[in-house]
Amino acid sequence: MQDTVTLAHGAGGKQTSELIEKVFKAHFSNPYFTPDDAAVLQIPAGKMAMSTDGFIVSPAFFPGGNIGKLSICGTVNDLACMGAQPMYMTCAFVIEEGFPMAKLEEIAAAMEKTAAEAGVCIVAGDTKVAGKGQVDGVFITTTAVGRIMDGVQTGGALARPGDCVIVTGDIGRHGCTILLARDDYGIEADVTSDCAPLWKAVQNTLTAVPDIHVIRDATRGGVGTVLYEIAGQSGVGFSLEAESIPVEPGVKGVCGMLGLEPLYLACEGRLVIIAPPEKKDLILETLRQSPHTEGAACIGTVTADHPGRVVLNTEIGAQTILPRPGNELLPRIC
Repeated sequence: MQDTVTLAHGAGGKQTSELIEKVFKAHFSNPYFTPDDAAVLQIPAGKMAMSTDGFIVSPAFFPGGNIGKLSICGTVNDLACMGAQPMYMTCAFVIEEGFPMAKLEEIAAAMEKTAAEAGVCIVAGDTKVAGKGQVDGVFITTTAVGRIMDGVQTGGALARPGDCVIVTGDIGRHGCTILLARDDYGIEADVTSDCAPLWKAVQNTLTAVPDIHVIRDATRGGVGTVLYEIAGQSGVGFSLEAESIPVEPGVKGVCGMLGLEPLYLACEGRLVIIAPPEKKDLILETLRQSPHTEGAACIGTVTADHPGRVVLNTEIGAQTILPRPGNELLPRIC
């Protein structure tokens, strides 16, 4: 097989078949994976959740992952937020002419490994090759469906005053990692993306506490943006304790140098969970014993005061209103 992707690989002929066989089928093969026009699947009884997402991260390879791993985590985690076990996934690639075949293989291998961890089967896909300069490397779109656990109902409109606000680990690492990987500022820091599939942690937590009100994936815009979205949906406010918000020292240092707020930096392996206050300790205990959520912490409460706003109680005892999210802070982080 050639060393780089050519336009012929997207033309539907011999080279396309070779690309699918030697790269994608080699990594994605499972009983449902099909060469036909559509996969035929077994669907269990009950409610289903479905999500789709496009990934155009730049750079496509970064400390802690690459666009392939990210494309699985992002969509699987969206299903997990609805209490849905991921089952089947499709993926579509748009690849720039000249993209190294070895890099494409590395992306496919990362997808294979992450899908196996998440328990999702990649069952179908599509490949297009764009001319040089029409695409920045490779873009991936993934769509997945999953079965919602019995007795579970989560949603942004279900937050209630008095609820606890939990994050499943330190925040802002993915956004900080991408910023550093671009090397625009000449800053060196030991920061690795938090990119991870979170279904198993969610499954464990919902098994222990089925009546969790809200689970949200803190991706673009970070935890701060997620809280403002929930505040608008539920008509509530939030009161956060700054000293309780976990931020890795490297991220804190970079944010201090550049004047960034970690609450607005993207995460790709962190959830915001809102639940009844009496369930806080059990949720934290369960998360801390689950994969990728060992650093879970309660960072505040839902309040009836100042609806639609997020208030931050600082380490020196002052209160400040967290500004509403504005312009894009870090374009192309996912």
